[in-house]
Amino acid sequence: MEILNYAFMQRALIAALIVGVTAPAIGIYLVQRRQALMGDGIGHVALTGVGLGFLLNTSPVWVATAVAIAGSVVMELIRWYGKTRGDLALAMLFYGGMAGGVMLMNLSDAGSNANLGTYLFGSITTVSPQDMTTIYVLAALVLAITIGLRRQLFAVCQDEEFARVTGLPVRLLNLLVAVTAAVTVTVAMRVVGLLLVSALMVIPVAAAQQISRSFAVTFTVAVAIGVAVTLTGTATSYYVDVPSGATIVLFAIALFVLFTALAAPLAKKRARAAAEDAKGCTLEVPGGRPATDDVSVAG
Repeated sequence: MEILNYAFMQRALIAALIVGVTAPAIGIYLVQRRQALMGDGIGHVALTGVGLGFLLNTSPVWVATAVAIAGSVVMELIRWYGKTRGDLALAMLFYGGMAGGVMLMNLSDAGSNANLGTYLFGSITTVSPQDMTTIYVLAALVLAITIGLRRQLFAVCQDEEFARVTGLPVRLLNLLVAVTAAVTVTVAMRVVGLLLVSALMVIPVAAAQQISRSFAVTFTVAVAIGVAVTLTGTATSYYVDVPSGATIVLFAIALFVLFTALAAPLAKKRARAAAEDAKGCTLEVPGGRPATDDVSVAG
């Protein structure tokens, strides 16, 4: 295949594969917690890290990771303690992160509007060997947490009160989910961009939920969808010369629509199967007792 003859495309496909696995892996917990837009907020904050990296003339990815983790911790603290003003504080954090990133990028000597665009919307063909090393390390961390602690994380995301009663460290696990989401955002920002990364964390999970019921099946299908759309979108962006991030997200939305269309027939099939099982489990009421079973009391 021609696409594999170029080193930059080999790196692009490997990065797409890794992001296709890691984004839905943490996204399923965010969807379970009804925090689907958390990745979008972290992406806004991470942009400040990108701008700071350019200003300090160091790796934007590592600086963005540190800033995104700090931002995710602040977001969790606001969620815990912010009662009436929580939404306003989060909005200011998100907008401040975006504005700070743009300002720092323009103040740096190496920064430019072109560099800003690659981080906002993704530019997978510009992934360098140094970026690949960072992606490997961070992706391994994300998968170790999302798979190794899947039972605990699922319990916390499903019902915090029940998890607390069973003795799980709820706040620590919630913080771990937030930090893992922040790491995932920085892993995926070169592939789909900071403004679109939340879509790759949420849409594959939402599509998988249309046809599956159990957590394990949803997790597996979501990861499969993530891998499929990232690899297909990357290849399409090479042959058609279109932005990789937007292409990947549009493919993910198309699969969501397809899975939603398939959900209704599957639901009807399951309903018929359940009705047939119910017929097979009917309880027959015995008839009247024979006369020999009657008991008479002598006078």
